[in-house]
Amino acid sequence: MINQPLASIHPEAKIAPGVEIGPFVFIDKNVEIGEGTKIYAHATILEGSRIGRNCQIFPHAVVGGIPQDLKFKGEESLAIIGDNTTLRECATVNRGTASRGRTVVGSNCLLMAYSHVAHDCVVADNVIMANACQLAGEVEIGPFAVLGGGTMIHQFTKVGRNVMIQGGCKVLKDVPPFVTAGRDPLMFAGVNSIGMRRRGFSDEHIAIIHEAYRILYQQKLNTTNALAKIEATLEAIPERDEIVKFIRTSSRGIIKGFFDE
Repeated sequence: MINQPLASIHPEAKIAPGVEIGPFVFIDKNVEIGEGTKIYAHATILEGSRIGRNCQIFPHAVVGGIPQDLKFKGEESLAIIGDNTTLRECATVNRGTASRGRTVVGSNCLLMAYSHVAHDCVVADNVIMANACQLAGEVEIGPFAVLGGGTMIHQFTKVGRNVMIQGGCKVLKDVPPFVTAGRDPLMFAGVNSIGMRRRGFSDEHIAIIHEAYRILYQQKLNTTNALAKIEATLEAIPERDEIVKFIRTSSRGIIKGFFDE
């Protein structure tokens, strides 16, 4: 640890070699910070925080704040940040409640300024949350999702893998994987072909994903019949099965499509 006499660091905090801590940082007890991480001036790392290697925590960000949930009774819980993740200015990640016991932000994520991750959320690896995104309690965000600035997501909602959501949207229903979504109320806007190509998806698999959502959103079938047709007529690739499983297990229901209007 690089010595910083102006920081307040609890003697029981576990701080790996090579951690850089700026002035006026507060680090509580029961905190672990991995090698190579940089904590900028005025950041606050509270009890129950677990921060991985090579992270950057910018000024006035707060990790491990107690849940903003009236059911929270002071139970021990965690706020976990994976490796190589950046929290920009004033971003906040609260710790979990008895429901899950932990809030998790994965590795290689970027949470831009004023983003908020509430209690018991699970944010997977490689997620980008643009400025002022707000996740309510127990939200789940899949890998490589991109949330536009000011996106607000209702509690218990799920967002699938490789999703892109337009800035300023309210997300009240689950957003299935590999899609783009926008408008108010939030709607299916197409397949995230550009994002998938960047991730190395083949043209053949992207075409099958396109066809799956064409069946779901354009053939005026109910969801049960649409999923049955997808399974009966499309090649059984992992992405097809991921789409079907996501929709079948959705407890909130999925967003509608433009053609559902």
